[in-house]
Amino acid sequence: MKMEKKKLAKKIYKAAHLTGEFTLRSGQISNEYFDKFLFNADPVLLEAIAEKMAGLIPAETEVLAGLELGAIPAATLLSQQTGLKCAFVRKKAKEYGTMKLAEGADVRGKNVCVIEDVVTTGGQQIESARELRKLGAKVDTVLCVILRNEAAREAFAVEGLTLKPLFTMEYIKKAAGAE
Repeated sequence: MKMEKKKLAKKIYKAAHLTGEFTLRSGQISNEYFDKFLFNADPVLLEAIAEKMAGLIPAETEVLAGLELGAIPAATLLSQQTGLKCAFVRKKAKEYGTMKLAEGADVRGKNVCVIEDVVTTGGQQIESARELRKLGAKVDTVLCVILRNEAAREAFAVEGLTLKPLFTMEYIKKAAGAE
């Protein structure tokens, strides 16, 4: 199901944009929030998001790494659409069972593209990329559905990572007529 990018942005805004007072993972307080679970839980939106994100995946990618918890649905659908295997990356390795940080596809020696839902400062995504590199993965690209803050690009660049957002928060708001 092909959906024009601006129309998709409007639908994401309508489905997932919330107002109020929210504390972000970075500790910042915001009066608006994109609830990733609202767009991840909508099969039509999620399919359209994955279709658009598939075009951002670098050609050399061997494994998609979805970050816990919000990026797991997008990574899974991207895997289905592209035929690339995926790994599911925890914030920290399990302390029981397999004791793994990354479940699913083996990342050692592979070109891994990290998948995320919403990025504000890049803190968790950068930490996850570092941990994947420690496991032997070659990580140089992070894809996200929504980039809240353009300044995050610099933090990614310092780590040798390219951040490729499907949308910026500004684009979605403008497409929805909310600016």
